[in-house]
Amino acid sequence: MTTLPSQVRMILTTTVERWEALTDMLPADLLSRPPAPGEWSARQCLEHLLDTEHILFPVRLQAFLTGQDFPSFNPGKQSSDYSTQTPAELAAAFTKQRVENMVLLDTLTPQDLSRTARHPELGPVSLEQMLHQWVAHDLNHTVQAERALMQPFIVGSGPWRSFFKDHDAALTGA
Repeated sequence: MTTLPSQVRMILTTTVERWEALTDMLPADLLSRPPAPGEWSARQCLEHLLDTEHILFPVRLQAFLTGQDFPSFNPGKQSSDYSTQTPAELAAAFTKQRVENMVLLDTLTPQDLSRTARHPELGPVSLEQMLHQWVAHDLNHTVQAERALMQPFIVGSGPWRSFFKDHDAALTGA
């Protein structure tokens, strides 16, 4: 039987590989193109994931393990400036931080999953819930990035464009 931490590890490892492939293979201008005004580009999604991998998830894991509460996270106020880094450098930094976090994840025991902490906005939360949220958050922003990358190709697909209506930013308003 696969444990939750094992499942979390498997999925979080695959997203690292996806980001490495995207940033190694795609041009920076495509990665930096937002799908619509006010929406995050693939690069911005990666920057956000790097921030959360560095200043959010390891801090929360430690808080659960030491019996402490933790503050909420505001990406608009707690984001780093990555403007001098290339997408490949961002992916490398993300990979490095993810590897460090997987070491911490590997220390968890089944008993740790029931540990609780207080989130200032959500109230009591469990480590098990946070692990689920970590995976969902990771996949959400990876899919969001891939959706941003799809936009110029959806627009250029001519009569097939209607097949992409669920992902077409011009049609969905996002």
